[in-house]
Amino acid sequence: MNANSRTDSKGDIFRKENFDLNTFEDEIRIDSLCQRLLRMFYLEMAEEGRSPGEAGRLVWGADYFLREFIIPDRRENIFSPHSGRVRQFAGNWYIVKNLEPNMEELGTILQGVEAFYEYGKKIGKVSEEVVEDVRRDCSELDYFRRRIEAFWQIEGDGYSAWERECSLKE
Repeated sequence: MNANSRTDSKGDIFRKENFDLNTFEDEIRIDSLCQRLLRMFYLEMAEEGRSPGEAGRLVWGADYFLREFIIPDRRENIFSPHSGRVRQFAGNWYIVKNLEPNMEELGTILQGVEAFYEYGKKIGKVSEEVVEDVRRDCSELDYFRRRIEAFWQIEGDGYSAWERECSLKE
């Protein structure tokens, strides 16, 4: 299966508008579509020569970001996340939602996110602008490391200041 064979008998199921999210039913439908797309992403990486382990890690990272954060939490179209969304995920959401946030796991997730958005561009679903935004945010590993360390250092009412630095609030 190559990057250009992304249709089924009903047409292009991965049209960008099929990922617009307005209702709970949309969320369920989009989650299912996202799983199908991630399987295709895995196959594409295998065709490119990545090992099953490497492809699996990258898909896991993209899956976590998309199906735990973008779809249910931010309720956004996976093909057009708001600018800075990866930064919010890695610099705040991931840290507060995990019992033991760490850079090894976060780094793997971010590699998957970047690879997924590059794949999205390759199959014509994601703009260069989105890919550049994702690449920029995924490269800020030192910043995310400092955010994790600062989180563990919070005392008293220090959480508010920590949250404001990389807020999830719109």
